[in-house]
Amino acid sequence: MTDQMTPIDRAKYAAAHCAADFVKDGMRVGLGTGSTASWLVRRLGARVKHEGLRIIAVPTSTRTAELAREVGINVVTLDEARWLDLTIDGADEFDAELTLIKGGGGALLHEKIVATASDQMIVITDPAKEVAALGAFPLPVEVIPFGWQASKALIEEILASMDVLDRRTALRMNGDAPYTTDEGNYILDLSLGRIGNARQLSLVLNQVPGVVENGLFVDIADQVIIGHPDGACELRDLSDGSAQVSHRQVELAEASNIFNDL
Repeated sequence: MTDQMTPIDRAKYAAAHCAADFVKDGMRVGLGTGSTASWLVRRLGARVKHEGLRIIAVPTSTRTAELAREVGINVVTLDEARWLDLTIDGADEFDAELTLIKGGGGALLHEKIVATASDQMIVITDPAKEVAALGAFPLPVEVIPFGWQASKALIEEILASMDVLDRRTALRMNGDAPYTTDEGNYILDLSLGRIGNARQLSLVLNQVPGVVENGLFVDIADQVIIGHPDGACELRDLSDGSAQVSHRQVELAEASNIFNDL
C-alpha cells in the first residue's frame, strides 16, 4: 500500500495521522472535506475500532459523513452537538498568518460554519499548499442559483477596486450542468492570481446580494500540521500569537494497514 502511494499521498497521510492524536476521548470533533481529511477520518475510525476512542463527529459534507459512518464514527448534526471542541480540516492554500483558501471540494459553507463553531481549528496539509501570498488557487464563492449571473457581474465590478492580480470569474461546472453544493447552491471560482488583502476581500464579497459565503478563512485556524513524504510532521501553532514550531515522525508502514483494519 505505502509503495503505491504518491509522495503527496504520503504527506497527506502523515499530516492526518499526526492530527488524529489531538483528538481525545469524549471530544466533539468537526471533520473536514477533501483528500487529506479522508485520511484523518480513516485514522480516527481505526482508533475507534482498536483503542475504543469515543467521539461525536460533525462532518462538513455528505461524503465525509458517509465515510465516517462507514468506519464506525458516531456522526451527529451540528445542531445536535451545539458546539465543538476541535475541527480538523484541509486547505487549498495557507499563508504565514494561517489565512486559508478553502472550498476546492465544494463544501466551504459547511466547513466555515463548523470551524467557527469550534474552540480550535487544526489545518492538515502538504507542503505544496503553503504560499507567500494567497490567490494562485481560485477562490470559491458560494452563491444562490437565483440571479447568479447578476451576483457574478457585481463581483466582477467589485474586483476592479480590490488589490488582486487577475479578475477572472467562472461558474463551477459538473459536466454540462452547474456544480451544486450540499445546500443546492452554485460556486463561482475567482482566478485572482494574488490577493493583497484577504480580510477586506472577504468582507466585501459577503456584501454582494446572492453571495452566501466565500472561501477565505481569516482568523479561524489556530494550528497547521504540514506532512512530508518521508512521514515527518511540522506543527505550527499561532494560537497564542507566536509561531511555535515542533516536529514529529510518522511510521508510514502503518498506512499499509489502515484500510485492512477498517
